[in-house]
Amino acid sequence: MTALISREDLRAAIAAGSVTVLDALGGEYYTRQHLPGAVALVRADVDTLAPALLPDRDAPIVTYCSNPSCPNSGQVADRLTALGYTDVRKYREGIEDWASAGLPLESA
Repeated sequence: MTALISREDLRAAIAAGSVTVLDALGGEYYTRQHLPGAVALVRADVDTLAPALLPDRDAPIVTYCSNPSCPNSGQVADRLTALGYTDVRKYREGIEDWASAGLPLESA
């Protein structure tokens, strides 16, 4: 099971520039809004895109999707772990929690 990260810890990591944030929703959802600095990576693209997007398999990575009932972030995190990434966490509450807390979002 993927370790979780809290909103506050994720916010601090984003502010420090110490984490790669992956939006597991992708597509129009990512275009419309995503967490600051997030990169779109959906489960279907992990095997082909992860090596170029995430060359350091020991770097901190956080996945997220819309809310706790959305499976996408867990699927991306599980696949990254299976590929040998060692520091993968999931922001289970997702973008809905981030937005409801009034935190900044970006759009493409």
